[in-house]
Amino acid sequence: MAEWDYRAFWEESIRQLRSELGEQDFSIWFNKLEYSGGTEKSVIIVVPSNFYRDEIIKRYQNSIENKIKELSGRELTVFFEVAPKKAETEPSEEENSGNISKEGAKKAVNAPDRKPAGNVKPALDNTIPPVKKPRHPHLREDYSFSKYVIGENNLFAANAALAIGKNPGVTSYNPFLIYGGVGLGKTHLMQAIGNYIYENSDIRIIYMSAENFTNDFIEALHEQKMTAFRNKYRHADVLLIDDIHFLEKKDGTQEELFYTFDELYHAKKQIVFTCDRPVSELRNLTERLKSRFEWGLKVDLQPPDFETRCAILKKKCEDKKVKVPDDVISLVANKISTNVRDLEGALNTLVAYSELVGKPVTLEIAQQQLKDVFFPKQLSMSLETIIRIVAEDFHLSPNDLKGKKRTSTIVFPRQLAMYIAREITEYSTTEIGQTFGGRDHTTVMYSCQKIEEQLRSNPALDSTIESLKRIIKEYSAKT
Repeated sequence: MAEWDYRAFWEESIRQLRSELGEQDFSIWFNKLEYSGGTEKSVIIVVPSNFYRDEIIKRYQNSIENKIKELSGRELTVFFEVAPKKAETEPSEEENSGNISKEGAKKAVNAPDRKPAGNVKPALDNTIPPVKKPRHPHLREDYSFSKYVIGENNLFAANAALAIGKNPGVTSYNPFLIYGGVGLGKTHLMQAIGNYIYENSDIRIIYMSAENFTNDFIEALHEQKMTAFRNKYRHADVLLIDDIHFLEKKDGTQEELFYTFDELYHAKKQIVFTCDRPVSELRNLTERLKSRFEWGLKVDLQPPDFETRCAILKKKCEDKKVKVPDDVISLVANKISTNVRDLEGALNTLVAYSELVGKPVTLEIAQQQLKDVFFPKQLSMSLETIIRIVAEDFHLSPNDLKGKKRTSTIVFPRQLAMYIAREITEYSTTEIGQTFGGRDHTTVMYSCQKIEEQLRSNPALDSTIESLKRIIKEYSAKT
């Protein structure tokens, strides 16, 4: 068969694909391909394994052939051949010369180990130690299941996440949505799934915040590289997107994610999302995308209880290799009940103080160093600020919450604003009622009672309230 040289076309094709696909995709799939030769109607490329051959054919064969056609003007089929495995051992000179009989070989195998005589040194151990797999470029190495402390608040979520890690793409767990307030471990659990799959397989994992996904989409539009963008995300085996609440009001990004979702879901690829609240409470998300998010399994992360907070602090101490007395652990766990992030922040303060002054952490030191954490200064939060922020979140005006209308779309936000005002300010029910359109203090008390009843029947409402509180406090701290 005549030999045809298409090397120049091959090298130019992959050079162009490199710029279209991006460095990460290219390094994963193209760095191990080698040009081997060609015939009149084909190009032959050597790949390292059957897995690579199958994935390259599925993902990129059409793109490669189209590129080569553009450059060469010929319809060429690209064939991928698996490189032959090298022999594990080379025969000795004696074996090559045929001087060892079968019987001699048998005796040699069964002979007892003997120490080398005289000054002869034993042969070096040529066994190549296993090479540790490099960490995933976008996943934190410490976000693993082994470092995730499990309590009553996250037991179901952790077990579901581990099941996904062991068997990604299972329909009943796909997509997997983790939601809850700030600092409760959503990102840790999501990345633990990614790290577990990455360590135990060779499939392609993409982790991305919703903000970076949006920025990637905008850049692709600007650079006219939407094909490369779609190839990047729609050829993933596992897609992890953090903080999908960021996608609210971003219609173009939502549409692109919708089609990406559909393609991955129908290909039985695993999809995982996190959100700071239930999807039903995302008001600026298209209904069809909302429905996709709720197809699979949804888990709600709640704040950890006292025992779990103690366990988390002790685990953090182990990881940092520091000693903190049990009475200090109990004090911090008792005073900080918000989330894991605040617990770790308090512990970091104590550890830093201990290292800088060279003193061990004691109960007295903890009380002194964390007094601003345990007893934060009250922010000057106005009722007008609370009304405005809650109204904006529900797409209403402040006058709607202060007015007389009693439609359901207004009554609930009004009650919620009164409840939050009672929770985070020192204003009396009379003062709150006056600000809300001159209402009686009994109306404020009734509103707070209604919200408390809904919290008992709908724990997910707590995430909405905490999110609004955080926004109000952050705004008040800046003003």
